[in-house]
Formats: sequence, structure tokens, C-alpha cells
Amino acid sequence: MRFDQHTVVLLVRPPDAPDLPQDAADRLQDAHLAHQAGLVEQGHMLAAGPFLGADDERLRGFVVLSVDPAMARELYGNDPAVRAGRLAVQVMSWMVPEDNVRFESVRVPRSMLEAAAGD
Repeated sequence: MRFDQHTVVLLVRPPDAPDLPQDAADRLQDAHLAHQAGLVEQGHMLAAGPFLGADDERLRGFVVLSVDPAMARELYGNDPAVRAGRLAVQVMSWMVPEDNVRFESVRVPRSMLEAAAGD
């Protein structure tokens, strides 16, 4: 059997994440979303989204990338939320049977306002 290999990034809230005033946290979240949108525009991101109702509340989001793990670490090292210590990344390779998972065009919001608008 043949396999496709993708790079997966788990976005995790570290235990020592800084507490920020709500307006600063909102600005940082918008900067994080803009960074993710940039990865789509560059053709690096295949899929992304937040976790809801996770058993482990530290788990914040899941990203599938078309780059190798070293490049994924570099790309997410530039994420404003990672640089600020609000998120940490866990990077790994994910193997699935060939052609088992298909990724269509990715749409991600550039801000919380855009996310709330729904379109």
C-alpha cells in the first residue's frame, strides 16, 4: 500500500502562556489569523481550524501543511501568537493511505471580525 505524507501542526496553549488584557488578546488573535491566511496565500496550508470541546483544553487548533516538518517549525516560529508565548506548536508527519484525504481550496479568516461574519 502507498501512503501520502503531510505535516501536521498542533497548536497548544502552554501552561505558562501570558495573561493579556482582552483588547491585546484580540489583536494577537487577529495577527495569528492573518499569519495563517498568509500561509494559505503562499500555498503552504492545506487545512486548518480550531478545536471545540476538546478533553484537553490546552489543544487549540490543528493545521495540515504541504511543507516538511522543518519548514513548518520555521513558518510557525513566525506566528505572532507563538512568538508571544500564547501558543506553542507540536509538529509531526501524518501518513494516510494514498489519495484517502483530499484538500480543496482553503479559506481562512484574516481576523475575528471576518470569522464572525461567516463569509
